[in-house]
Amino acid sequence: MAKDHGSSVKDDKQYEALRDQGASKEKAARIANSDTKSTSKKGGKAPAYEDWTKDDLEQRAKEVGIEGRSDMNKGELIKALRDH
Repeated sequence: MAKDHGSSVKDDKQYEALRDQGASKEKAARIANSDTKSTSKKGGKAPAYEDWTKDDLEQRAKEVGIEGRSDMNKGELIKALRDH
């Protein structure tokens, strides 16, 4: 059973799943509190990792907890993010 996150989170189970996937607390709460119908219409608009800068890839890797990211080149960062 999902932990109760109080009145600030509407869907505790979804919030926990998003946090387990590496989403920030803010992002997980925003998604868990959104209307499911409008959220499902918004997917698929992020650019491919190949279009990101190395700095952006490193920042994302940091957000999801990938170790050794500062020693990785752009290709290695992309692979690590996709495998995470």
